[in-house]
Amino acid sequence: MSEPALITPALTIGRPEPGEYAPYYERYISLVNGEDILSILDSQRRQTMLLLSGRDEEEGNFRYAPGKWSAKEVLGHLCDTERIFAYRALRIARGDTTPLPGFEQDDYVRNGPFANRSLSDLVEEFIAVRRASLSLLRNLDETAWMRRGVASKNEVTVRALAYMIAGHELHHRRILEEKYFGAR
Repeated sequence: MSEPALITPALTIGRPEPGEYAPYYERYISLVNGEDILSILDSQRRQTMLLLSGRDEEEGNFRYAPGKWSAKEVLGHLCDTERIFAYRALRIARGDTTPLPGFEQDDYVRNGPFANRSLSDLVEEFIAVRRASLSLLRNLDETAWMRRGVASKNEVTVRALAYMIAGHELHHRRILEEKYFGAR
């Protein structure tokens, strides 16, 4: 019996197709250009770090409108969501068929003490979370990428989860660029 081939950064796994994820997530997956998801995720780490590094605490606490999250809360939300999506990818990649529950993002932000942390600390956390996600994904075999599981009552593949991580980050980075840092 031969060892399964590992997906390395030089290889691509292809884009997820409709049916590999709930239609809601098309809004994120459609934002991701290209098929080399590992390189895309690594590039995003650098781009987001550059966007946020050197920003001061006033910028981190900025809300572009009443009731909107602060920039720190957006970054905390990105970290929390990526951890959840990566956890889902891990469970599904390992063949766990237990349905995984959804989560309420507003509760996570409300209960995350992001305002008490420095923006630079949150940037470091984002970098660490992304590196952990990349480490997980880089070491999956071809079969694991295509495994299906259920999360939030919807079927999803590991491949789709990787694209959801990238698209979700890109969605929020664009909001940070346009509404938080571009308007000031």
